[in-house]
Amino acid sequence: MRHAQDELVWIDKKGVAHPLGELAAERLRSREGAFRMLPTPDHVVFMRYTGHDGRRDEEDGAVVRLAGEITAPAALCDILAMLAQSNWNGELHVRSDDTVRRVFIEAGKVVGAVTNVEDEHIGKILYRFGAIDQLVYNEVLARAGTVGQRFGEAAIEMGILTSEEVYSYLRKQIEIITMATLKVSDGMYCFLEGFDEGDIPFRHSENLGALLMDGVTQMDEMRYFKQRIPNSDYVPERIADRGEPNESLRDLWLMIDGHHSVGELSRLQGSSEFDATKKVFQLLQSGHARMLPPRTRGGPVEVIETANDVLRQIHQAADTVGKGTALRTALENFADEVYELMFRAAGPYENGSFEAKAVLDNVSVIVSGGNVEKFLKEMLYDYVSFALFTGGSLARRDPENSLSKQVDPLMSKLRPIG
Repeated sequence: MRHAQDELVWIDKKGVAHPLGELAAERLRSREGAFRMLPTPDHVVFMRYTGHDGRRDEEDGAVVRLAGEITAPAALCDILAMLAQSNWNGELHVRSDDTVRRVFIEAGKVVGAVTNVEDEHIGKILYRFGAIDQLVYNEVLARAGTVGQRFGEAAIEMGILTSEEVYSYLRKQIEIITMATLKVSDGMYCFLEGFDEGDIPFRHSENLGALLMDGVTQMDEMRYFKQRIPNSDYVPERIADRGEPNESLRDLWLMIDGHHSVGELSRLQGSSEFDATKKVFQLLQSGHARMLPPRTRGGPVEVIETANDVLRQIHQAADTVGKGTALRTALENFADEVYELMFRAAGPYENGSFEAKAVLDNVSVIVSGGNVEKFLKEMLYDYVSFALFTGGSLARRDPENSLSKQVDPLMSKLRPIG
């Protein structure tokens, strides 16, 4: 997990660029060659490869038609809306850390998409929608790797899925990758003119405007749902003697057993997590179900992971309004010697989180046989509460969408008892 300083490059008075972070050095090394430095505002450096002749030739790479920073979720909405209305043909290239998504657009239609995010690969999508189980996934993945096939091709050849079934899920994959670009909160996008047909593993045609509307709607509704269902690990439970809900919710309601999480229910029903979350929320609203916290994965570790979840949301909110450095400085000043011992070699990372195992090892030494979970709750609750206080004042929101309200379900799990 990177730190902001990992990407720093220092340009000295002679105009020589010196990478200060290892990630910056790695990126520069991978771009060996002659680049043209284009005229830009003083706070921006933009270079593109030209070769030693200094001229932009066809073999030097696609022309960059649009480029910019991504600083918050949904930052690409306006860009996608413009591309949906234009007749441009090209590739929307979106990067965040090591994540790469490429969406191929032709006259307002998405004709293909590729990703290096494992959960967005076709095998994982088939698993998430309940088309295959974990055992079958492992078998197909092994077969595909052995003979050098794509996952879908291997599944068809093994007789697990039909061509029609794989085709329908490849269509879902295009939608999922495109919508995932909207959720990127920190990164960079470029729209490159044209694309190579060979880069598209599967060609389809989806209306970009319609995908954008669906994506924006889902993001807005998920923010509303999170007030009662913070994530898909939460477990719904039926309320006895309530009677059956309406027909559209009955199938999912009958699957609720107080043990399966929202994510697991979505796989059982063969639907997306968004659709399952929406139905569970409606059942909560109608009084046919209540929400239980996620099944515990082991006391102290879950305390740290809960704190990490809250810290990530706080840091993202502060970064969105350009106050991330102020928040991190305040937290650094707040952390006294005890916190320094707790967090030794554990972070914080750029998103505010800590390495759970390292924190747990450090605390085990500090308390020396005492109650590790109690100590963690007391210390991390204070640390996260200060982060929430500071982040909330920096990233001001309306009361209905305040940081405190957003993270309250997680804070209740972290709060010490007694």
